[in-house]
Amino acid sequence: MATFTKTLSGKYKATIRRSGWPTVCKSFRTRRDAEDWARRTEDEMVRGVYIQRSTAERLTVAAALERYLAEVTPTKKALTRRAEITKAKQLVGRLGKYSLAALTPDVVAGYRDKRLEEGKAANTVRLELALLSHLYTVAIQEWRVGLVYNPVQQIRRPSPGQGRERRLAPDEEVALIAAAEAHSNPMFGWAVKLALHTAMRSNELLTLTRDQVDLRRGVVRLSDTKNGSSRTVPLSPPARAIFQEALDYPIRPIDCNLIFFGEPGKDGKRRPYQFSKLWADTLKKQGIVDLHFHDLRHEAVSRLVEAGLADQEVASISGHKSMQMLRRYTHLRAEDLVAKLEKAIRR
Repeated sequence: MATFTKTLSGKYKATIRRSGWPTVCKSFRTRRDAEDWARRTEDEMVRGVYIQRSTAERLTVAAALERYLAEVTPTKKALTRRAEITKAKQLVGRLGKYSLAALTPDVVAGYRDKRLEEGKAANTVRLELALLSHLYTVAIQEWRVGLVYNPVQQIRRPSPGQGRERRLAPDEEVALIAAAEAHSNPMFGWAVKLALHTAMRSNELLTLTRDQVDLRRGVVRLSDTKNGSSRTVPLSPPARAIFQEALDYPIRPIDCNLIFFGEPGKDGKRRPYQFSKLWADTLKKQGIVDLHFHDLRHEAVSRLVEAGLADQEVASISGHKSMQMLRRYTHLRAEDLVAKLEKAIRR
């Protein structure tokens, strides 16, 4: 049964005491609001569907994300951790003051539309919403904060799109490799050429250690990949020659097992070689527009398909888990298919 009392501040406090349920209280500006809440709550108790929402009503999105970054994010890969910190900042700036219980599908949809209107890529917004959605999943299933539903699951998320279709033109490849090989640090040239020969991701390349490269068998063994699955990458003769040069690098520090190593940090430890700025400067000098380092992986995958390898064979090299994702990465040049088409017709 519910009781109502007027507090010193002028608000109305509703208290519900019902056998089998914990005592619940909530304050309202008007008695009518207090009575409406008490009636709804008692009805939920009778039907056995009542959920205590006080924690969800007090916990803000900002505080919840702070806890998520402290408890959940550290269990993920380094690249994912950095990405989630960036996404969380954006979410806190726009939605941080809302309580988890107050964040409705309409509010989330408004966030989505505003970000898209600002020109943000659909995939960027989709990933931000994915983080927010997983926050609610964790809050409901693990933190038991008393939420009824996940508001992100009630809205339409932006499509990831068709993926980039950027292919490397022959003259661009010549200029890029020449510039990379001319740089004083040979690791830049190795990274560019190996990306084209192996279809490995930049992080997979830059975190490689000497024990992962088996030149006798002609393979590289990857245990820590983006999708969490290990794989073995076969090496072409040019790739084996590049790795041999890298392994024989005379000024490699004795205490460093990384193939692509950077200068020691303040703690004295060497971390993977980073060349983001060098990449951007090289493209600018060579007049190459809109080329990401990741596009070299796209290029390598497309060349494997053009060379006649079956989809399953290409996927085992590139690490794609589904044929759908592999096709998003594969962009064949129509002009390169002309000769194959003519040959097939002559048969």
